[in-house]
Amino acid sequence: MTITYLKTAKPEAERAEDDAKVRSTVETTLSEIQTGGDAAIASLSQKFDGVSRPSFRLTASEIEAAMAKVSTRDMEDIRFAQTQIRRFAEAQRASMTDIEVETMPGVVLGHRNIPVQSVGCYVPGGKFPMVASAHMSVLTATVAGVPRIVASAPPVKGEPHPAIVAAMHLGGAHEIYVLGGIQAVGAMAIGTETIDPVHMLVGPGNAFVAEAKRQLYGRVGIDLFAGPTETMVIADDTVDAELVATDLLGQAEHGYNSPACLITNSRALAESTLAEIDRLLGILPTAETASVSWRDYGEVILCDSHDEMLRVANDMAYEHVQVMTDRDDWYLAQMHSYGALFLGPRTNVANGDKVIGTNHTLPTKKAGRYTGGLWVGKFLKTHSYQRVTTDTAAATIGEYGSRLCMLEGFVGHAEQCNIRVRRYGGRNVGYGMAAE
Repeated sequence: MTITYLKTAKPEAERAEDDAKVRSTVETTLSEIQTGGDAAIASLSQKFDGVSRPSFRLTASEIEAAMAKVSTRDMEDIRFAQTQIRRFAEAQRASMTDIEVETMPGVVLGHRNIPVQSVGCYVPGGKFPMVASAHMSVLTATVAGVPRIVASAPPVKGEPHPAIVAAMHLGGAHEIYVLGGIQAVGAMAIGTETIDPVHMLVGPGNAFVAEAKRQLYGRVGIDLFAGPTETMVIADDTVDAELVATDLLGQAEHGYNSPACLITNSRALAESTLAEIDRLLGILPTAETASVSWRDYGEVILCDSHDEMLRVANDMAYEHVQVMTDRDDWYLAQMHSYGALFLGPRTNVANGDKVIGTNHTLPTKKAGRYTGGLWVGKFLKTHSYQRVTTDTAAATIGEYGSRLCMLEGFVGHAEQCNIRVRRYGGRNVGYGMAAE
């Protein structure tokens, strides 16, 4: 089998150099927040967002005033999107049941799905106000039953973005902050004099936000490691270049470092897509951004079979994978490493990003090899419990437990078992004398 790269992306070494600069900046900034608290947050907000406020938490009247600026049509669209997302999240939640089972007479085991108790939801709002991200994080946390949901987004032109505030509020946020970037996730995770820290951070963001979440992981939980958005189109000659090019550039406009990749077994489609991308970049209003992403991170990979296309796609493990072939269901069955699949020419990544109901916070940088995207289950912790209800079960389990503890040399462990054997089974064992 052969693979031909008709277009390649920026070398990995250059990408690693960019990542190192981001890591250093984030580390310094988080240290400032740790030591400076509210004063550091205020200074960073003034520096990066050009906003100074006595408090960065929006009051009820500020939320009401912001929502009043949202047009009726926009508010209807937000509510429609949230209805779709809520329906799917509720169906997902219903699939996660608490269980209790008697595994042998007198031994009862179970688990409970318990919501994370506080979550910080970051909503990007720099170049593009990501209204949909509020649905994906805040609303999904609400469906999961999280009792404290904190949401934060940067100001736009010095003010809270009305539609983002509306989406946060309608989604169920208990606290809304007008903070962006590292200072937002740092304040939510580390806490300040006026902001109580959360237990978990979720939501997409730029490279600095993603790196801040990575560095804060362990101190708090996170949804996943998410870098710049990635889109992949797997296509054969059943579709045309206009559709393929549109789907690639539709995501490349996210930022200057958003990878976009075409995998195909049709040289004609590959070459015509390259030409069509050049044409579209001449008329796309966001071409200034998309053209840089395509130049530095765009790839076109020509394979000689669907099997080879599948292998390459699974190895690259991209965030969004648009499949438009004569065997879409085959890819659905065979793909194992990705963020989300978009099957057939009638759907597209933008639907998933904004309205169709699935969550758009998805793994990037090959994280799809070991995790899926944000969903209601990410806000739930599955905790087990056990109960022994009869003397016979306590003695029987104790005998096995004692011997297995001694197998590993844990005498104190064994005695925990032995004391149950003595009390509930009437047998004189103890202190290293494992049950016979």
